[in-house]
Amino acid sequence: MSTGYALAYRFGVTPWERAGKVANESFGALLDREEADRARPFGRALDLGCGRGQHTHDLARRGWEAVGVDNVARAVDAARASGGSSATFTVGDVTDLPPASLGRFDFFLDVGCFHGLGASQRQAEAAGITACAADGSTVLLLGFQPAGLPFVPRGVTRADVEAAFSGWDLLSVDPADTSGMPGPLKRTKPQWYRLRKRPTTA
Repeated sequence: MSTGYALAYRFGVTPWERAGKVANESFGALLDREEADRARPFGRALDLGCGRGQHTHDLARRGWEAVGVDNVARAVDAARASGGSSATFTVGDVTDLPPASLGRFDFFLDVGCFHGLGASQRQAEAAGITACAADGSTVLLLGFQPAGLPFVPRGVTRADVEAAFSGWDLLSVDPADTSGMPGPLKRTKPQWYRLRKRPTTA
C-alpha cells in the first residue's frame, strides 16, 4: 500500500486531496465539534497518514499544535515546503508510533489511513495511538466500508474500529461528505468514527 501511495505522489495522482478540498466545509464542522468543549490553546494534534499536510496545516491554523506523520518521504517533504502554518512533520509508520519521541496528544486525525491496513496493522496503529494519548483525548477517523472494489482500500466496519480501539468509547458514527469523491469511492459509503479514550484506572 505504501508503495502505491509513493507512486501516486510521484506522478501527482492524488484524488483524495481533491476530495478533501471539496469537502472542506463539512470537515471544518467536524473540527468545530472537536473544539467546542476545549479552551485555547486546544492542545496537541497528530495527523496520521498526513500526506502533503493539507489537514495538518488546517489544524495548526485553527490553534492546534499540529504534527503530521507519513511514511512517504516525498509527501512529507512537500508538506514541509508548503508552509503557511506552524505545523511540523515527520517521516514515520503509523503502525509503529514511538511515544518517547512523539510525546502525548489530545487529538488524533486519520483521514483514510486506518481503513487500508490489515487487522494486525490496525491493532498496531490503535495501540500506538493509545500509548501517545493524553487523558480524555479523542480520535476522528474516516473509514470506507468494505466494498471489494479494485484499487480501493479494503475498508473497515464499525466492528473493526471497535475491536482495534478496545480501550476507547465510540462516541459517534456519521456519514462522510462524498461530494468530491470519484464515483467508485462513493460506493464505499465512508463513515466518520469519533472515539474518546477511557480514563485509566489506578
